Amino acid sequence: MKKKLTFTAQVFKEGKQYVSFNPELRVASCGKTPLEARQALGRAMGAFIRAAKAMGTLDEILEEAGFVKTRDRWRENYPVSVERISMAV
Repeated sequence: MKKKLTFTAQVFKEGKQYVSFNPELRVASCGKTPLEARQALGRAMGAFIRAAKAMGTLDEILEEAGFVKTRDRWRENYPVSVERISMAV
């Protein structure tokens, strides 16, 4: 059985549509509702991962995204904290 990795899905409202974004893989999609945007992101990420596997670049991409490989298995590298920081711009 393959191990599943957990990825981040961010959804933003832009005008009349919703945009979904995965920061680890830098993949985005959209939909008419938050749920549609999230589902479209899942499909886009799946296609991205399949293409990266076919090209032989998935290990490099996952490493750059912050995942850790031990004994031929990938795992999440959980952050110590996640915060939002406000700054004047």
